[in-house]
Amino acid sequence: MTGLTAELVVEGRVPQTPVLAPNGHLLCYVLAPISRISDHLDTALWLADINGDGVWSRVTADTATESLPRWSADSRTLYFLSDRAERGTPQLHRLSPADGVVIAVTNWRAGIVDHLPLADPHLIALLAEDEPTEQDTRRAQDRDDAIVVGEHEPRARLRLLDLRTGHVTTPNVFDGRHVVELRQRPDGGPLAVLTQASADKDYGPRTGQLHLFDPATGTAEDLGPVEVDAHSLAWWPAEDGWHLGYVALTPPVLHAGTAVFDLAMGSRVRRNRTADLPMCPTELCQTDAAPLVVFANGLNTTLARLDVDGPTPLSQHPGHLDALTTTPAGKTVAALTGTRYQPTNVHVGPPTGPLRKITDTRPELDDIAFGTQRPLAYRAADGLDLDGLLVLPAGKSASDGPFPLVTIVHGGPDDRYADRLQLFSFHSARPQWLATAGYAVFLPNPRGGQGHGHEFAASVAGRVGREEWTDILTGIDLLIAEGIADPDRLGIAGGSHGGFMAAWAIGQTNRFRAALVDAGITDWGMLAATGEHGQLDGALSGSIGWEGIGPHPHDAVSPVSFASRVRTPVLILHGAEDTNVPLGQAVYFHRALRHFGAEHEFVIYPREGHSIQERNHQLDVLHRTRAWFDRWLKP
Repeated sequence: MTGLTAELVVEGRVPQTPVLAPNGHLLCYVLAPISRISDHLDTALWLADINGDGVWSRVTADTATESLPRWSADSRTLYFLSDRAERGTPQLHRLSPADGVVIAVTNWRAGIVDHLPLADPHLIALLAEDEPTEQDTRRAQDRDDAIVVGEHEPRARLRLLDLRTGHVTTPNVFDGRHVVELRQRPDGGPLAVLTQASADKDYGPRTGQLHLFDPATGTAEDLGPVEVDAHSLAWWPAEDGWHLGYVALTPPVLHAGTAVFDLAMGSRVRRNRTADLPMCPTELCQTDAAPLVVFANGLNTTLARLDVDGPTPLSQHPGHLDALTTTPAGKTVAALTGTRYQPTNVHVGPPTGPLRKITDTRPELDDIAFGTQRPLAYRAADGLDLDGLLVLPAGKSASDGPFPLVTIVHGGPDDRYADRLQLFSFHSARPQWLATAGYAVFLPNPRGGQGHGHEFAASVAGRVGREEWTDILTGIDLLIAEGIADPDRLGIAGGSHGGFMAAWAIGQTNRFRAALVDAGITDWGMLAATGEHGQLDGALSGSIGWEGIGPHPHDAVSPVSFASRVRTPVLILHGAEDTNVPLGQAVYFHRALRHFGAEHEFVIYPREGHSIQERNHQLDVLHRTRAWFDRWLKP
């Protein structure tokens, strides 16, 4: 066994977006680095015949960002996006696995956002913004480029590429709405098209509509509005004709559990097909018959088939099961999954399981002595069933306690901890990184997250920091009572909504000796005004500033309102270019803590958004995080 280094954490590569060819033999995936060292992320496509020799080969050699591999209906051609010609401007490329030749098939100056090979072998549906006009170019050169909000906003439009001529046409459909997703009916019929009024992340998800588009005639038909944040389109046949499904938030609140919605095309009747289930659908996967559904189910994942009477569970998988892909008949699936001590890799098999691992992208982690991870099940103060994970210090057992304990709260809050390797994180506090330094780590799943159905998720709407906070405290007290956690050496950390919970915690109690707030929300009113998801954030906090003269409900759940109470040393980390939770949230909290003389350190990472991506910044976060908790929690 060897020790874990920061370089091992950030310098690896991870598989993304596997895609099975219709013939079930070929599989392609994207291999992406965990960190980047320049302005662009350099990725590559890897391909294998999984029913043949199973040998993986890299099929793209240029330095480029390559993404979204998709197969033609006859499995002879792989289409993908690459910015090899002009960095930052992806174009559609075509690869023939038979000879390995790659050809660019678009030169759209605005770049291609998405693509879908159609049943007609000569047509590719594209999503792309309008190309800049000569006037646009001249104005940019002259810096005469004032932005009038609401006018000429960039929106992805549906285009059709004719491979015989190379011409791209733009059908005059959908009244200029922003197109977000396409799915062709399995029999080669019309396309289901999901649009939004705008690409704005606050407004767009609340304005979704479904349409039909016939690529043969160029005509479209409106199917009406859909629920908030609709995605993951899938068709299937039934006795009463074709059905079209999607995943969206359960009405009427803007923070809710997800559901599968089923639109019968004949009657135009729409139903919630997963109501009252104690788990949350995350994606639909189209087949020629009933679609497959991936469910977040507690700490694990359920793969099911959407039958007439409802979802039929097919297999259970530890941790996450993501990026599901299947053959048209639905007999073979591939997905990204891992285990408690093995990182995510591509797995393949029947939907009933088991799935076998067919990639090994992080062999350098095989000899690492990770901390022992175990599931937790307990009850909240009001009797609600809760779960989470405990990661013990590497080489230690529970009987060796009590240990310094760091509680890391997940983001969202509509995320969850699943029973997989807790080394990689969207934000800074990586559990195994701390466990291998001698810490016990508590990963709670308080109410508000995925995996336990709609009511569990919706229960925090307008009440952030209330019951979800006591859910976390109950788990900490349980670990103290079991002799695992040292009550005098408690730390708390989190990113995004988890950062909010860490900032909230230190304004409610002095039990914690140290805290880490990474890209955290500290003022809900300002977040609704300036963040990407304004009204959705307002639904979480209970109000928005324009609702009249305050005080407002969101003031009572904003950590900055309690800054005068903070006695816990806090490390604040934030990306300078974060548009999800803007930097002003951290600046405000920093100024409040400085005003009241609270011990804290404030670190800003240039060029970074809501998560830290650059290699040197990631290394700094890892070392700084350990050093901060070592300073306050270790003798």
